Amino acid sequence: MQQQQNMNNQNQQIIYQQPPDVITTKDSLYISDMLSWNLLAMKKAHFYAQNCQNPELKTEMERCGQMHQRHYERILNHLNTQNQTESQGQYKSPNVTTM
Repeated sequence: MQQQQNMNNQNQQIIYQQPPDVITTKDSLYISDMLSWNLLAMKKAHFYAQNCQNPELKTEMERCGQMHQRHYERILNHLNTQNQTESQGQYKSPNVTTM
């Protein structure tokens, strides 16, 4: 019984209230991947919507592309906000470490 409780505690996701002081190389690469994935999905959805004959499917492809565009822009805005506060001296620049 104790082992099951420990397993459940290990599987719970930790939610941080503030960004970490350290951004690892792995974190940086993952952020770059997220941007690439959303940009590619946005481009594909736009292409499919432009070439689709079914109006319902075309609408769904457009909605899908817009969703990925919002995700892409949200990530960029978050990164730009951090860069602006860093340049104003309000945010301590995170240390980048390699793993």
